[in-house]
Amino acid sequence: MDLNEQLAARQARARERMDELAIDVLLLSVGADLPYLTGYEAMPLERLTMLVLPRGGESILVVPELEAPRVEPRPGAFELRTWSETEDPIAIVAGLVGPAARSVAIGDQTWARFVLRIQDAVPAARMHPASVVTSPLRVVKDSTEVEALRAAAHAVDAVGAEMRGRPFGGRTELDIHREFSDRILEHGHERVNFAIVGSGPNGASPHHEASARVVNDGDVVVCDFGGTMDGYCSDITRMFVVGEPSAEVRDVYDLLVDAQEHAVRAATVGTSCEAVDATARRIIAAGGYGDRFIHRTGHGIGLEAHEDPYLVSGNRTPLEPGHAFSIEPGIYFPGRFGMRLEDIVVASDDGPDRLNAAPRDLAIVG
Repeated sequence: MDLNEQLAARQARARERMDELAIDVLLLSVGADLPYLTGYEAMPLERLTMLVLPRGGESILVVPELEAPRVEPRPGAFELRTWSETEDPIAIVAGLVGPAARSVAIGDQTWARFVLRIQDAVPAARMHPASVVTSPLRVVKDSTEVEALRAAAHAVDAVGAEMRGRPFGGRTELDIHREFSDRILEHGHERVNFAIVGSGPNGASPHHEASARVVNDGDVVVCDFGGTMDGYCSDITRMFVVGEPSAEVRDVYDLLVDAQEHAVRAATVGTSCEAVDATARRIIAAGGYGDRFIHRTGHGIGLEAHEDPYLVSGNRTPLEPGHAFSIEPGIYFPGRFGMRLEDIVVASDDGPDRLNAAPRDLAIVG
């Protein structure tokens, strides 16, 4: 099916979900839900863009007049309603919602200034997060989405492979970060979402921002990078070391590889998210580093770099075919170094489908 048909089918499923929850209207602004249902990504502006999707009736995309040229018409998916600088978009949205609405789901990332004004404009309606409608739809990727994720994964695989032949020693983290970013774009991504380069003690901070620190001989370097390509995200982590690694570094990394491999194999349809997390955690704990693994094993990925499902203790959701997620155990030693290994995996009836294929061994660089 073409994109217009795909969007119409997604909206039909959203309406079915709204029926189940007795939600009258779905309101979507910035965030991934809007492009998922319309093909259009709103700029995060002080001017309101909002899709008004009623349980019955036409979907209307309300956009500032100056943004209208960016919107590609989607017959069957939505009608376009532009507003001028002298109009009140909240009044337009409230009018489309109507006085009969008693239950409204509003985008989770909608700015508070808009949410509060919409609440005042439709006081009889109870507000819910839109994710109660959209998350169960978006969490299961269809074959087209899986292939988009695979293409993005292969692009960053190429970046990871190329960087194995590049020098790290004597360069700043920022310099290496820029090279990762440039290569991500060169390999077809529209934008870079992150390029973490954490060397030596900075690697013990999982979300470290690249700094002016110079990478030295013997440093272990965590490189976690990804972007957006054709709307879908990539996310991969590979490990580098400048010069010959110590026996300790090799041993810890071998343990990490073992934990990640077992977690990938455990990510079968019907297995709970928390069971996959427990698999990686159990191996790292048995190796004596349980207290050094300080985050969940993984997160879902799709139109957003982080979305459902989350592989974490307490999430008993069973994996379904089409669930896409990272598996990224880590071991961190504050003040010394850190390690993480990450691939994107899709649950399928044929077993876990690992999308990333870049070498997973500890890359020794100059």
